[in-house]
Amino acid sequence: MEHFERYGYPALALLVLLEGIGIPTPAVSAVVAASALAAHGGLSLPAVAAVTLLAAVAGDNLGYLLGRRAGRPALLRFGRHVRLTEERLARAERFIATRGRNIVIVARFVDGLRQTNGLICGAMVLPWRQYALRDGLGAVLWTSLWVTVGAVAGENLHRIARYKLPALLAAAAVLAFFLIRYLLRRRSRRP
Repeated sequence: MEHFERYGYPALALLVLLEGIGIPTPAVSAVVAASALAAHGGLSLPAVAAVTLLAAVAGDNLGYLLGRRAGRPALLRFGRHVRLTEERLARAERFIATRGRNIVIVARFVDGLRQTNGLICGAMVLPWRQYALRDGLGAVLWTSLWVTVGAVAGENLHRIARYKLPALLAAAAVLAFFLIRYLLRRRSRRP
């Protein structure tokens, strides 16, 4: 959080914007941390929300423009640096083509798609107006969620700290349950 006290809104904007053009950053963590800091008066919560929303939309639209200009070959050439392989790109394209264009809204909440959504839609030559409308709606929902989570967490840090160990143990138990369940199902499906 000390980085947000020092660099504030420009750091938040940069992290969120870079993620929109395909560069993996801790954007969600940055939004939550900035919102938690705002809950304590270090930043303005409405300003954190506005910066986050504007940077998300700007980054995604820059990503769309890059995808549109560079096309699929460039995505494959440079995408390998962020593990965007031919197979993953084809899967993402099929996903968008078969699930409809509204997947752009949901992509904002899926790590991996959030970073490459604009690039892929631009390379697919999805009409910009259709993309921009859905991306804007997704950005509003995404910003609202993470700013709210950060603000609530920031207001309740003293309570969260008190229950840290029990929460970690409960999370580990839930994770172990789902892992064991997955492994058992996988094992039962084998011939």
